Amino acid sequence: MKLSFSAEDEAFRAEISGWMADHLTGPFARLKNRGGPGDEHAFFEERRAWERHMGKAGWIGVGWPTSAGGRGAPLSHQVIFYEEYARAGGPGRVGHIGEGLAGPTIVAFGSEDQKRRFLPGILSGDDLWCQGYSEPNAGSDLANVRTRARLVGDRWVIDGQKVWTSLAHVSDWCFVIARTEDGSSGHRGLSYLLVPMNQKGITVRPIQQMTGTSEFNEVFFDGAETAAENIVGKPGEGWKVAMGTLAFERGASTLGQQMAFRNQLDEIIAIAKANGRAKDPVMRQRLAEAWIGLQIMRANALRMLSQAGNPELPREAYVSKLYWATWHRDLGKLAMDVLGPEADVFPGEPGTYELTALQQLFLFTRSDTIYAGTNEIQRNIIAERALGMPREARA
Repeated sequence: MKLSFSAEDEAFRAEISGWMADHLTGPFARLKNRGGPGDEHAFFEERRAWERHMGKAGWIGVGWPTSAGGRGAPLSHQVIFYEEYARAGGPGRVGHIGEGLAGPTIVAFGSEDQKRRFLPGILSGDDLWCQGYSEPNAGSDLANVRTRARLVGDRWVIDGQKVWTSLAHVSDWCFVIARTEDGSSGHRGLSYLLVPMNQKGITVRPIQQMTGTSEFNEVFFDGAETAAENIVGKPGEGWKVAMGTLAFERGASTLGQQMAFRNQLDEIIAIAKANGRAKDPVMRQRLAEAWIGLQIMRANALRMLSQAGNPELPREAYVSKLYWATWHRDLGKLAMDVLGPEADVFPGEPGTYELTALQQLFLFTRSDTIYAGTNEIQRNIIAERALGMPREARA
C-alpha cells in the first residue's frame, strides 16, 4: 500500500490546488462547501455552470483513459485531485453520477457508438445522469427488480417504478436496470438500458427528506422508450454491467468524500474548543475516536485502491460502505452533542425552516446506513461474499 507521494504527484497537487484557488472565486466564490449531502438544492444552476467550467478546463474525467477523452491520470493523481477538490471547498458535483458511474460503465462495457454519443456530454458538463436501480421492493436487493422492458421494433418500451433516484428531477439521462426476459428471476434476464428522461412516458415525483430538501425521487415508467441500440452489453447481461457500475463507486472519489468528512470534523473540533466542550474528558475522547476512525478509513481506502486491476473485489472494499456510513452517522450525533442547546436553534426569520451545515449533517446522516445497501445488507454481503459463509436463510 502506497502512503506517500512522489515529486511528480506533489507537482500535480500544486496544479489542482492552484487551479481551485484561482477559479473558485468571483461568481463561483459563494459555492464553496455548498451543495453536499443535505444541501443539494443550494445554487443548483450556479453549480451546473461550475460543472461546465470544469469541463472546459479538462477537470472532468481525470481518471478516464485518454482514448475516451479523459486525462488518463494515474491512480495517485486521481486520489490527489479528489482530496484537493474537497480541501478547497469545491461544491457538490451535479455531474458526479455521469462522471463516476455512467461514463466509466460505458467506457468499460459500451459500444464504440455509445462512447462517441454519450461520453462527450459528460466530459463537457452538459449532460446530467441519474441511476435507475432501487425499487419499492428491490432496494438493497437489486436482484428483485420488477421494472420490465420489451423490444418493440427498434425501441425498448419500459414499464415500472424506481425509487430513491438521486437528481432524477434535473437529469437528462438515466441508466436503468430492467427485466427483459419473461419468466426470469434473480440475477438472470436483466438488461442495462440508457434512457432519456425528457419524455412523456416518465413521471418524476420528489421525496421530501428530513432536511426539507428533495434530492431523492420516485420515477415512474409508463411506456417510456429508448432506442434499441441504447443497451449496454447484450440483453440478459444487465447484472454483470450493473455490478461493474457499483465497482466504480469504490474508486478514488472515496478519498474526496473522506476529505469532506475531514472538513466537517475540523469544524466540529473548532466549535468544541471555542465553547469549552473539548475540555470535557468524555467529549474529548469522542473527538479523538472520530479522528482515529477517519485515519483508519483513509488507510483502508488506500489499501483497497492499491489492488486496482485485481479481477476479484478485495475484502477491504466489502467493508468500506458499512464502515464509513456508521462513522459518518455517528459524526452527525457528535456534532449535535458538541453544539448542545444551539443544535435546536434554527437561524433565519421566525416561521422559516432553515438549517445550519451541522444540522443538515445530522439529519442527512440518518440515511447513510440505509441508502446504497443498509447496514444489515452490508453485513450479509461481507459474510457471504467476502468470508464465504453460508447464505442467510430466505423465507
